[in-house]
Amino acid sequence: MIVAESVLLLLTDDTTGRSLVDGTRRDIAVAGAVIAELATSGRLEAVTSSGLFGRTTLRVLDATPLGDEVLDDSLARVAGPGSASPTAVLDRIRKGLRERLYDRLVGRGVVRAEQGRVLGIFPTTSWPAVDTAHEAQVRRALHEVLVVGRAPAPHEASIVALLHAVDVVPKVLPGTGLPNRELKARAKQVAAGDVGGEAARKAVEAVQAAVVAGGAAAAVAASG
Repeated sequence: MIVAESVLLLLTDDTTGRSLVDGTRRDIAVAGAVIAELATSGRLEAVTSSGLFGRTTLRVLDATPLGDEVLDDSLARVAGPGSASPTAVLDRIRKGLRERLYDRLVGRGVVRAEQGRVLGIFPTTSWPAVDTAHEAQVRRALHEVLVVGRAPAPHEASIVALLHAVDVVPKVLPGTGLPNRELKARAKQVAAGDVGGEAARKAVEAVQAAVVAGGAAAAVAASG
């Protein structure tokens, strides 16, 4: 599985099939995982312009396909029209991404699509787990990194950084015996390390910026 699928599974409750966080945070974390994987695969690089107001952009370093339709389509979106800022690239990649990944996971028998209605009127879809083997393996790896203290592989560090960015680490790793504050602190420390290169780090920062912007927008809407 690609990293984005692992992140999506971690953010989906196995029993209810619903997201552990709001849909916006889920979608930007999953899109961030795609950018991080493209970066760690040597396909993207972060370029910062010189000058007083240096601006960072993401650009394609190597357009060679990776052989995964989601990653290859996302790579084309990075190179496509529009701003190359990490936040803009994140927005382009996340369009339709969640649906595509859930469809793939259903096709592999990892989750099932369950139709329902809210208030008996509005149709909804949830994705309860069918086969949790891969997700359990990822959780064990994250437990080793955050609880035992093993040094993370780049893709593991990226996952931790993305989960930390959307403030969901304690929900993803319950029952560790560590206070939530300590678990978050350890995740923050991992996120501050090597998450797969500068382009991957910019993807994580774009996720953080999107979360902050989304929270600010929600606060303004609530106050109005």
